[in-house]
Amino acid sequence: MSALVLAAVLVFAGFNPPTTHTIWSEQQRLGSVDRAWADAEEIAPVMLRSAVAAEDANFCEHWGFDMNAIRAAIAEGGARGGSTISQQVVKNVYLWQGRSYTRKALEAAITPVVEAVWSKRRILEVYLNVAEFGEGVFGVEAAARHYFGVGPDRLSARQAALLASVLPSPKTRNAARPTKFLDRRARSIASGAATIDADGRAACFQ
Repeated sequence: MSALVLAAVLVFAGFNPPTTHTIWSEQQRLGSVDRAWADAEEIAPVMLRSAVAAEDANFCEHWGFDMNAIRAAIAEGGARGGSTISQQVVKNVYLWQGRSYTRKALEAAITPVVEAVWSKRRILEVYLNVAEFGEGVFGVEAAARHYFGVGPDRLSARQAALLASVLPSPKTRNAARPTKFLDRRARSIASGAATIDADGRAACFQ
């Protein structure tokens, strides 16, 4: 089992995942999905920082699990998520959605392997290419063009923050038509992205 996990992690360290369970499922449901791969070099640096600011501000400082975030999630009775970007990548690329103990156990076992084998920049690159940004819209390349009509390399700080703001709930949020709540969240993310750039918490992927 451990050899299979290591082999699977090694494969996607150098080759881009062709699909995920979620992408495949949505393709079956919708008939087609909007998706195209963008290497990290083809994504505006502010988009990388915005995703981290939104989902995992301590991304550069942990080994796959943010214990402070996990403790906060437990304290709030599960009302907030404690998953890191690394855990989300493992769930999206190798596993499936849901809250079963089996999936969580597999996620906990695979995440440290991914952290050991992949660079932080690779983890973030894969994350931004498999994340859902809207119904049938997967990856930052498709999302940038779908919402703003630009390539991911041309995203402004505001646009990057808006895309990052939809990540927790992509089917109910629209980056091009933000509600007041989404606007406030995007402003907070933009501020957070600037902060982690200034204080060094973005150094591992820039």
